[in-house]
Amino acid sequence: MGCVDKLNYEILYKGGFKDCAEFIRKNFKNIKEKEAGCEIFEGIFLIGIPPIPVAYEENCIIFPYTKPCYGTFVLKVNLSENEKEKEKMGEDKNKKSFLSKLRFW
Repeated sequence: MGCVDKLNYEILYKGGFKDCAEFIRKNFKNIKEKEAGCEIFEGIFLIGIPPIPVAYEENCIIFPYTKPCYGTFVLKVNLSENEKEKEKMGEDKNKKSFLSKLRFW
C-alpha cells in the first residue's frame, strides 16, 4: 500500500497534533497508545509526539495523520469499505484481509 491517499478515509477533525490526539481520547473508547514511527498499515507510519492514540471501533480505525504542508488530521478508515474497493479493482482475494494488515492490534 504505502500511501494514505489510497485509503478510503473520512476526516473527522483538523488541528494541531495535540488537539487531534485529545480529540481521539475524548471521543473513542477502544484506544491503543503507540510510539512515533509505528507502522499501522503496510507502508503507513505514525508521526507525532508519543504516546499517539489510535482507536478502533465498528470495523474502523481512527488515528492522527500528519501530511507535510497540510497539517494534522484525525482520519477514520472503514476497513470493510477498503476491502470492497480492493475487490472492485480485482486484487487477489486470497491476500490477507485489510484488518489483518494492521501492524499493532
